[in-house]
Amino acid sequence: MERRRLGTSGLEVTRLGLGLAAIGRPGYITLGRARDLPATRSPDALWARCAEVLDAARAAGIRYVDAARSYGRAEEFLGRWLVERGVARDEVTVGSKWGYRYTAGWAVDAPVHEQKEHSVERFRAQLEETRALVGDRVDLYQIHSATIDSGALVKAELLAALVEARRRSAFRAVGATLSGPESARALELVLAARVDGERVFDVVQATLNVLEPSLAGALAVAHDAGLGVIVKEVHANGRLSDANDRVDDQPMLGALRAATDGLPVDQVAVAFALAHPFVDVVLSGAATTAQLASHVAAAGAPPLGAGVRDRLAALAEPPERYWRTRGALPWT
Repeated sequence: MERRRLGTSGLEVTRLGLGLAAIGRPGYITLGRARDLPATRSPDALWARCAEVLDAARAAGIRYVDAARSYGRAEEFLGRWLVERGVARDEVTVGSKWGYRYTAGWAVDAPVHEQKEHSVERFRAQLEETRALVGDRVDLYQIHSATIDSGALVKAELLAALVEARRRSAFRAVGATLSGPESARALELVLAARVDGERVFDVVQATLNVLEPSLAGALAVAHDAGLGVIVKEVHANGRLSDANDRVDDQPMLGALRAATDGLPVDQVAVAFALAHPFVDVVLSGAATTAQLASHVAAAGAPPLGAGVRDRLAALAEPPERYWRTRGALPWT
């Protein structure tokens, strides 16, 4: 598994990482979830699944794991796994996020699954919660979905608190994750953020996939400026997988398969993201060890050729349409 330094943060990562959004809580926005998870999605059942996938990731050489306060019990499961497996401090780089509070009460059909707040009080409270579960293993702490409307990227008191926490080694690097059609503008604010002349953000995490590649140029600029780049949602919440049975997406899937000579759709999605040299980490959101094995195989395969990439480029959707579709996907 190829390793890299994550920008100028000094953190070592592998180009394929593991995100725990799909296996830290019973409900998530992923197509095909009913076939991925056990019929009983109890905390014990998901702990067992999470540990199984983490074990497989470790065996495959994956060295970056991504969690969040809002991913149900993901941080709890990760902290337990690190201790029970005796994972050395320098063996796995751990990232987590703050800003959302999990509100679903372990129900798939909850009316509200997450509640967002980007105040300095929420940051300080959730940092202590994260450290209570993961201990001193938090390497990267990220603002979860730092959208323009949240104001998180321009709040002087909050930016100062992030820098102060990094200086006292509560974590080693500060990150921001981006979401939505205004991500390019949010990334400009990430790059501009300073406290007493010191850059606030070390890492940016953003959506990049076959259907929504619009941020590629801006992410390349960020990488050249020294930021580490993590990409998420490479499978477009299951739309870029064989689990996608949406009628509206079948022409797209047919064109994708034709453009790649029938390669597995999920592997094409991973390979597409890895083909961008500015991407340091591509997150697998695997919910099963079989899915993870497929993503690992894609990471070890020859890169997509220029002709294939050109044909895939024709499948990109206008960002507004992509994000509107994502917002309409159900929690399952």
